[in-house]
Amino acid sequence: MDIEKLISEMTLEEKASLLSGADFWHTKAVERLGIPATMVSDGPHGLRKQDEAADHLGINDSIKAVCFPAACATAASFDRDLLRKVGEAVGDACQHENLCVILGPAVNIKRSPLCGRNFEYFSEDPLLAGELATALISGVQSRNVGTSIKHFAGNNQEHRRMSSDSVIDERTLREIYLPAFEKAVKEVQPWTVMCSYNRLNGEYASQNHWLLTELLRDEWGFDGYVMSDWGAVSDRVKGVAAGMDLEMPGSGGSNDARIVEAVKSGELKMSDVDRSVRRILRIVDRFETNRKPDTPWDMEAQHELAGKLAAECMVLLKNEDDILPLKKTEKLAVIGRFAGQPRYQGGGSSHINSFKVTSLLEALEGEAEFTYAQGYDVEGEEPDEALIEEAVEAASKADKAIIIAGLPDAFESEGYDRTHMRMPRCQNELILRVSRANPNTVVVLYNGSPVQMPWIHDVKGVIEGYLGGQAVGAATKMVLFGEVNPCGRLPESFPLQLEDNPSFLSYGGEGNTAVYTEGIFVGYRYYDKKKMEVLFPFGYGLSYTSFSYSNLLLSAENITDMDELSVSVDVTNTGKLPGKEVVQLYVGAPAGDIFRPVRELRAFEKVYLEPGETKTVTMKLGKRAFAYWNTKIHDWFVMSGDYSIQIGRSSRDIALCRGVLVKGTAEEPKEPVTPDSIFLDLEKDSLAMELLEPILAKVRESLGAGDEDGGEDAAVSDEMAEAMRRYMPLRSMISFGAETTYNAIKTLADEINKLRKS
Repeated sequence: MDIEKLISEMTLEEKASLLSGADFWHTKAVERLGIPATMVSDGPHGLRKQDEAADHLGINDSIKAVCFPAACATAASFDRDLLRKVGEAVGDACQHENLCVILGPAVNIKRSPLCGRNFEYFSEDPLLAGELATALISGVQSRNVGTSIKHFAGNNQEHRRMSSDSVIDERTLREIYLPAFEKAVKEVQPWTVMCSYNRLNGEYASQNHWLLTELLRDEWGFDGYVMSDWGAVSDRVKGVAAGMDLEMPGSGGSNDARIVEAVKSGELKMSDVDRSVRRILRIVDRFETNRKPDTPWDMEAQHELAGKLAAECMVLLKNEDDILPLKKTEKLAVIGRFAGQPRYQGGGSSHINSFKVTSLLEALEGEAEFTYAQGYDVEGEEPDEALIEEAVEAASKADKAIIIAGLPDAFESEGYDRTHMRMPRCQNELILRVSRANPNTVVVLYNGSPVQMPWIHDVKGVIEGYLGGQAVGAATKMVLFGEVNPCGRLPESFPLQLEDNPSFLSYGGEGNTAVYTEGIFVGYRYYDKKKMEVLFPFGYGLSYTSFSYSNLLLSAENITDMDELSVSVDVTNTGKLPGKEVVQLYVGAPAGDIFRPVRELRAFEKVYLEPGETKTVTMKLGKRAFAYWNTKIHDWFVMSGDYSIQIGRSSRDIALCRGVLVKGTAEEPKEPVTPDSIFLDLEKDSLAMELLEPILAKVRESLGAGDEDGGEDAAVSDEMAEAMRRYMPLRSMISFGAETTYNAIKTLADEINKLRKS
């Protein structure tokens, strides 16, 4: 495809037509010039391809497909290879179905457990979200199919999602809400980026020039096209100028006409339109050149893969008295509607029309001796006494009781937020009653976001299964019986109660304004700083075996921020079963004037070990591992000092720690000295203090510092005098014995500023 030739031959009307969808899922064709339409589809954990009766929120059925574990589950794997496998499988399906772009992954940060779409998002931590998204995108695009990383940016709630203004300060944006997008764009170049519904700091994302052009393209180097979320466009003309290329779905020609009119009137440059057309045609050409419609799509094989991957994602949260793994000789009571009709995916635009579903009951047939009791309904919350009594009776006659519980569809979905963190009352009551009837009770949860567990001390085992895809029943059986050693780790903190969450006071916002008042202290960054008790910390997860850490080594004890630090640690399987351990590397910053978390995840690796085996895990740290976003220089900045390199099993369980002295090579710009500058800040500057010392000596004398008769009863102690001096602005010296004038002080300040520049 000769793109430049095509653009030169297109009419303005044809160009404008390419900038909006032909319908819900197709880009427009220009038959006169041989430009084909291409199709996009919801995803990213499977295809939701709709050929007829198209809609956006999953109201109508899509084609039969394979539903892999949702992002809430795959994030718990901490496994880049696993995400790549999901991507490759989805990419094969896309090629088979002639799909150009799969919509996803979604990398929005889990700011609050209430977000109705958390099941589609990876983590509260930007590094984890970015690493896993990058792996998934790499897998999909290895099949010459595009992805659309979303929702860019600041889309962390469903409440008022199409009108809300996410007010996020510069540092918080850079450190928390942008890095996952940045990593994926810089490392694997998703073919497209989907802008979000919301405003960001006052401007709709769909027409935010700073977001879509200055940041995404000029700074990060994005070379694909930006499409809107479905119905996210406000001012279409302003959007084209800002860098929003493709409006989805189409507007029936209305916005195309606005673009044409704007160009003719001079409001919009033809070059801006050509630029968007060029970006879209590049992707169309890339797909058409690499189409492979004969790509096989073995759904049965992918179903088996989905089950194996889901088992790798499950998190063992409690295993008192080694109640797990189960033995095939034990008599089991399997309880819960989700055991027979599992909740394995979320509602809305990512809802897959699964070609088959394997429940735990189906997986157990012929594998174990068990009785089944439904235990609860999902239509309401009120306990059904008859169902509970049936479950209690079954549990009382069994060696162990396995309860499959979690959140019904109505509790979490695209389009609205949760209002609480509770599970349905009927399930909580069931768990309490069954655990009294049988102390050997295990709970398996199918949910997309953290829940409170008022029964946590009443049961012996808990497995967090998240939303594990259509083969979740087979995966659950594998983990329960030890066919797979659980190796998932929590990609988010589980607070004891909703009120503990750092965004609790401001989540959802006031009217259309949502101020992110907690700043950078999201998730474990907040809980760890506060030393607050949590139900389960970020990165937590148990195993059927045990691991030890030793021999933490750093490639250097002193580095600059331009150097790469190599960190190695030996990991040993000290148990009796093979298993996988997630080695988490956190960095703690030195104390200083800048608010920093206690520790931040900066690297991780998953390692497989046979019993007794030791492997050395090596991870690399660059400048960003030590940096924070400095709003004075609008860039990443490393403060010189002693940093701690911490190897942990979670953010709360640090096994090994060593220090490294890091020297920042960039000098932070100093604030200009004025008569209002205080000595606390000035004393960091030896040049300034040298010039000020003669006057300062008189001030100390005036304040009585160092008087020999200053005892315990003195009105001004030495400590008080020194504190008063440090917080004193230069201009105050006039009143405290400096024998000078305001003009003299101003002249002195100007002299310091001049000497700094020389």
